[in-house]
Amino acid sequence: MFEPTSKIIFEKSKLSGSTTWLSPSNIALIKYWGKKDLQIPINPSLSFTLKQCYTKTSVSYKPSKSGFKYEFLFEGKSKPHFKKKLDKYFERIIPYLPFLNQLSIKIDSKNTFPHSSGIASSASAFSALSLCLIDIEKSILDSTDFYIKSSFISRLGSGSACRSVFGPASVWGKSSLINDSNDDYAVPFDLPEFFKNYNDTVLIVDEKSKKVSSTVGHDLVTNHQFKSSRIKQANKNLDSLINSFINRDVDEFIRVVENEALTLHAMMLSSNPSFILLKPNTINIINKIWSFRKENKNNTLCFTLDAGANIHLLYHNDDYKIVQDFIKNELLNYCSNGLFINDKVGKGPIKK
Repeated sequence: MFEPTSKIIFEKSKLSGSTTWLSPSNIALIKYWGKKDLQIPINPSLSFTLKQCYTKTSVSYKPSKSGFKYEFLFEGKSKPHFKKKLDKYFERIIPYLPFLNQLSIKIDSKNTFPHSSGIASSASAFSALSLCLIDIEKSILDSTDFYIKSSFISRLGSGSACRSVFGPASVWGKSSLINDSNDDYAVPFDLPEFFKNYNDTVLIVDEKSKKVSSTVGHDLVTNHQFKSSRIKQANKNLDSLINSFINRDVDEFIRVVENEALTLHAMMLSSNPSFILLKPNTINIINKIWSFRKENKNNTLCFTLDAGANIHLLYHNDDYKIVQDFIKNELLNYCSNGLFINDKVGKGPIKK
């Protein structure tokens, strides 16, 4: 696998240029919650890669005589509060990308979705930036394993970012069920055609920043009373989810996805100290979804949750109209300012 190195061999003529990548966010079906040292997950996770919700990142580079330097702009403006995260990211990746020590780079990044939407902006942001950096490495050093190394580097910024490098679905974390699966990077998952036609509508229940960060939540899993049980459950659910894909078993897909979402928040509730990220309207929407399914047999609608109050509605294209009507007629009152975002399963990052 990738090892830190200080060896740099390149032509100075290649030391300037620019590159741009679009990288989507993703929504985990099997949740990643809890990690070991340096962004290594305690259990495998599987996610759908989204299409419309992405980060566009451009990186221009030129020679530097005084070591690595970077400038970061988000939507055209300097964002000092991102500096701590970026400093840590570059500290982690430079041993694997030592050519950066001879470059000055400018990063210009923007999202197609609101930062507080409940969509994993760190996943799209760090995957887009990592793809740009590995693209620069490729142009300078003719390196190989482009997407795998991009996923590896993405993980060092945000764990879930490593899954955004592949579409329409990916798996991160070692599992006997997935060939070539690895704790250090994600691998693509061969999603059957039926599930490639799934939508993800995000209902914005709460626009405010979370009171407890995912980083803190992950750390609380280390000594969690249900840690070992959760690891077993995640692996069992991954097996069940894969079988639901193979057999096109929508009922089993729904069972597993909703079980994972609720277990994620149960782990938060039973942490020490415990914390709650769900809001009353999150629960109201879940109850509405369950009632809707009872009244509409064979409908594919289900929900999942990230580490927050907002809800992702997952459903097949065949049910698009009835679910959209359901959202507008019965769920909008539970959304902050009536906000929701329509997205769907996508194919992965694009170079511009």
